[in-house]
Amino acid sequence: MKNIDELSLPKALKLFESGDINSCEVGTTKGLQQIHKYIFDSLYDFAGEIRSKNISKGNFRFATALYLPEVLAKIEKMPESTYEEIIAKYVEMNIAHPFMEGNGCSTRIWLDMILKKNLGGVVNWQNVDKDLYLQAMERSPINDLELRFLLKDNLTNNTDDRDVVLKGIEQSYYYEGYEKK
Repeated sequence: MKNIDELSLPKALKLFESGDINSCEVGTTKGLQQIHKYIFDSLYDFAGEIRSKNISKGNFRFATALYLPEVLAKIEKMPESTYEEIIAKYVEMNIAHPFMEGNGCSTRIWLDMILKKNLGGVVNWQNVDKDLYLQAMERSPINDLELRFLLKDNLTNNTDDRDVVLKGIEQSYYYEGYEKK
């Protein structure tokens, strides 16, 4: 049986190479669902569907499934006109963790779409240290300052640079524990 990265990574890369990313809504729950479904459709029968069960990782419990629709509606209405607002929205979506699996990769693509649309930049993920990123994400529900500085130092306006985008997707999988090839 193939691993998650062997099935979904090629789909994530195709999302950009095909231009299909341009048909996804930017900054909305629906847009995040479109990304998730595209990437994980061949892997999960729940691809693109908002979860109905509670989930946690380590000692952190993500948004309660019962209130998830209301939480997502509030996140969707969050402003995204400044870098700080966009990161705050990203942190809230991470806390919501709307899918049973595949949240990290999908949400990082979603973040880059918001950054590109509103600020003309994306994160050059290949330059973001895995340990520093994961630590910043772990602390971000309390204070997102560390995450803001880490990602801001790695913003680039090379939004259509194939290497930046595709290597960034590969880095995103590396954050999730899949080895770089």
